[in-house]
Amino acid sequence: MATVDEPLYPIAVLINELKNADVQLRLNSTRRLSTIARALGEERTRNELIPFLSENNDDDDEVLLAMAEELGVFVPYVGGQQHAHVLLPPLETLCTVEETCVRDKAVESLCRIGSQMKENDMINWFIPVVKRLAAGEWFSARASACGLFHIAYPSAPEMLKTELQAMYSQLCQDDMPMVRRSAVSSLRKFAATVEPAHLKNNIMTMFENLTQDDQDSVRLLAVEGCATLGKLLEPQECIERILPVIVSFSQDRSWRVRYMVADQLSELCQAVGPEPTRMDLVPAYMRLLRDNEAEVRVAAAGKVTKFCQILNPELAIQHILPCVKELSLDSSQHVRSALASVLMGMAPVLGKNKIRNSKQKVRILFGICTGLKIKVDATIAHLLPIFLFLLKDDFPDVRLNIISKLDQANQVIGTDLLSQSVLPAIVELAEDRNWRVRLAIIEYLPLLASQLGVNFFDDKLGALCIQWLQDKVYSIRDAAANNLKRLAEEFGPDWAMQHIIPQVLEMIDNPHYLYRMTVLRAISLLAPAMGPEITCSKLLPVVISASNDRVPNVKFNVAKVLQSLIPIVDHSVVENTIRPCLVELNEDPDVDVRFSANQAIQGIDRVMMSS
Repeated sequence: MATVDEPLYPIAVLINELKNADVQLRLNSTRRLSTIARALGEERTRNELIPFLSENNDDDDEVLLAMAEELGVFVPYVGGQQHAHVLLPPLETLCTVEETCVRDKAVESLCRIGSQMKENDMINWFIPVVKRLAAGEWFSARASACGLFHIAYPSAPEMLKTELQAMYSQLCQDDMPMVRRSAVSSLRKFAATVEPAHLKNNIMTMFENLTQDDQDSVRLLAVEGCATLGKLLEPQECIERILPVIVSFSQDRSWRVRYMVADQLSELCQAVGPEPTRMDLVPAYMRLLRDNEAEVRVAAAGKVTKFCQILNPELAIQHILPCVKELSLDSSQHVRSALASVLMGMAPVLGKNKIRNSKQKVRILFGICTGLKIKVDATIAHLLPIFLFLLKDDFPDVRLNIISKLDQANQVIGTDLLSQSVLPAIVELAEDRNWRVRLAIIEYLPLLASQLGVNFFDDKLGALCIQWLQDKVYSIRDAAANNLKRLAEEFGPDWAMQHIIPQVLEMIDNPHYLYRMTVLRAISLLAPAMGPEITCSKLLPVVISASNDRVPNVKFNVAKVLQSLIPIVDHSVVENTIRPCLVELNEDPDVDVRFSANQAIQGIDRVMMSS
């Protein structure tokens, strides 16, 4: 039987595998196109491989996606930019397939190749591809064409530029919503390449027509274009043409469009400038904060701090703060949670404004501590009641979001008032039925410790730290052990010796073996922070006594803890105390205990040899 000629073998393998019934083989072969192209050489890649790919009619989207991605980096394999045009036919075909992700990748690859082509090649090869796709019978081709105009336009002569603008305008008015969506998405890139005169007339006319489209999916994409186009226009032009669109979108009949306005608010404000924001966008933002749809209110609430930073304190207090107070009472827990995550970020903005009437009564805790006759800054007067109210929220995520921002709150409110208000919420969250809530509060505890100080922590939160070591959920117990280590590092060994170590060591006699294992875990974490003296005098004896535990799981954890203590204690302690215990464990009937003990003994030997 004749053998395949050696130089042709790679292409033969490729063809065979691309036609294989197994999708995975076809996919693997497609992903090796660059390797095969290098083996064939530039000329044979242009003359044999690329035509084959152009004729390939694979119906699997994953294979087509891989092909579109590979061809985007194929310019060096076909002979450089002078031959880049040979890659356009297969990618043009891929731009017409039904699957969106394949078309998007093909457009991305075409843009990459087009940006490397010479100007004459762009006119002779690339622009005709754009024109054919834009005039395509199927919507998929026309939708793909929209993403290519910003590459084609700069290289086109004046007559072709006029034609390309007309074609894009036609795509913006296409019967298919999918094409109009693609047109409005790509309009920002196209606009950046168009001359200023055409931008003000043609492009803005297209954009304004798209903002009035009857499909909300088109209009919501136009919201993102407002910020980009606004930056391309002169400031006055932006105010005259973009600002009315934003205000109109904020009152759109579709909640999805209003949601997009709320979500993009910061970018929109930057586009129109601070003064139009204060004059025109403040009422629009207030409407979004009071929107009928909870999703819109969630997006708007999440932007409240950024928006207030644009305003002066008086405007924020007069217009935005009443809406924020309403949101703190919102029926949707997600709205309250979004507000809680950004609320204290408003403090630097409002803190600049002082309340001049020293006899003004500041109602703190919604009725508690009323009538304080002090000169207080605006944050205490306006944000603190909302802050404290959200701390009592029924929904755990709201309280967690508030507690996670305690560092911001402490800078403004002060430790005394903060500690009085935060403690009840912390205690309640610490005992929440949802273990993920308990886990989150444990992770925030070192932050609380640093903010509230050692004295408050000793009195109020110390017991919680020990309580978590006996939680029913392993993740909570492990997080609690790590938490003790971080607290010992925060407050120092002396504090830990007085407030943590005795309670932890008492738990070694707990009847449940899982809790005894948690104690061993805590000891291994605390030892580096406590230092060799306390480790030898207090921690090590407890670990040694646990080696006589009746449960094998505890004993092999003893071996692991002893191994972790080797670098901390003196060599004499290792030889006189740790090694004999490990030797005894190495003779245990349980195979796992013996294995862990043997690993620890080998660890001692390595340390001794290195020293």
